[in-house]
Amino acid sequence: MDIKSYLREKFENKICHVLGFGRSNKPLTEILLEAGAKVTVRDQNLAILDDEYAKSLRDRGVEFVLGKGDEYLRGMRGDYIFRSPGIRYDLPLIVEATDAGACLTGEMELFFEVCPCPIFGITGSDGKTTTTTLTHLMLSREKEKSGCGKAYVGGNIGAPLLPLVFEMTANDVAVVELSSFQLQTMKQSPKRAIVTNITPNHLNWHTDMDEYTNAKCNIFRHEGIDSLVVNAENGITRSVAEVCGLPVTYFSSKNIGYAGVVPKGAQNASAIYDDNGVIVFDNGVEREEVLKVSDILLPGRHNVENYMAAISICRGHVSKETVKAVATTFGGVEHRLELVREKDGVRFYNSSIDSSPTRTAAAISALPKAPIIILGGEDKHVPFDGLALDVCTRTKAAVVTGVSAPKILSAIYACPEYSADKVTVKHIDDFREAVIAAADMAESGDIVLLSPACTSFDHFKDFAERGNYFKSIVREL
Repeated sequence: MDIKSYLREKFENKICHVLGFGRSNKPLTEILLEAGAKVTVRDQNLAILDDEYAKSLRDRGVEFVLGKGDEYLRGMRGDYIFRSPGIRYDLPLIVEATDAGACLTGEMELFFEVCPCPIFGITGSDGKTTTTTLTHLMLSREKEKSGCGKAYVGGNIGAPLLPLVFEMTANDVAVVELSSFQLQTMKQSPKRAIVTNITPNHLNWHTDMDEYTNAKCNIFRHEGIDSLVVNAENGITRSVAEVCGLPVTYFSSKNIGYAGVVPKGAQNASAIYDDNGVIVFDNGVEREEVLKVSDILLPGRHNVENYMAAISICRGHVSKETVKAVATTFGGVEHRLELVREKDGVRFYNSSIDSSPTRTAAAISALPKAPIIILGGEDKHVPFDGLALDVCTRTKAAVVTGVSAPKILSAIYACPEYSADKVTVKHIDDFREAVIAAADMAESGDIVLLSPACTSFDHFKDFAERGNYFKSIVREL
């Protein structure tokens, strides 16, 4: 398929509305414009037209409709509406436009439509970024070794993939991290998919847990998929996999043996598990030892599970030698248990990407000793009760900051395991002062961990900005 010709045939003279002028929709706007579409960009940010790139697009015929609230959506009629992932699909003015005949879609859906190579998709509440990165590293190393094709990575991480389709070939592979926001309206599935786990998350955006779960499961509900990888120890992923009708690989770091991991009666299923320090792939007939757990450089049981998931989705595409090469050299994703520095015997870890209580619990469990933890930000309407138990039983001290601080503190103080003699808890509003306070509490041999269990949106643009600010404070100590 000639992608440029296909896009021109599809969009020439079509009226296209692009909702949100962010990282992925800027190249989308350019592609639609080059395909001959009549493009209108709609956004709540009134300052967009101060941007030189936006000015150049307007000079080329792109219309901009800006306004607070729902003003930017008013009068929207046309052929296509490209929704940014953070914009609800069921807003009244969007529903009104689709009822009038517009097709609601998105940049990622268009990528799936025109991508010329197999897509490996990864989603989940926790672990999807590391698993996506591992999958890409394994496939990329194998592609380089064979000299046949290239592995691309993107989606919810990295650069937008849509502009790269013009250089992709059938010999390549695209590894895509997908959020629940992206998946909610997806009408296509990747060739292979992973759901790392599903736990309460983003309930400040989704209407309830059912909607969130349905969005995640949308990754495997459409044509094109031939296999699924899920967490055997997560009740939701285990139950949805049992009825999905696909070949499924179940991974577990708690149970061993085919019968111990795969649900009874499952058809066309495989298991991958840790058998006495060795990751084993087991299809019920044959067992294959793939990787020693001791070869994995990343700390924590959750990272062993991330490796199991990545190994499973890459099965048949990468060698055991490639898996080992990645395991023994990959030091982790930036902002995910990232060792910033060691000063006076105190190690400082940046895990700013931990925006949910379950991620923070995993970070705590991965460390060799109880840390002094920095918590807080903007919460996702997810309970902090479980996190409070972890703080009370598995940390040395906690410094709580951000707008969610009252909720976190209430959960800690209400925890039956809370004792001021066992864990020191401080509430410091200013983020910089919170970091300094945590450092002042630390003695040689201690660990200071930024793992907020919340989003960064109370004070920062994103988790990366928060993590970088943390690192700059730590380096100045």
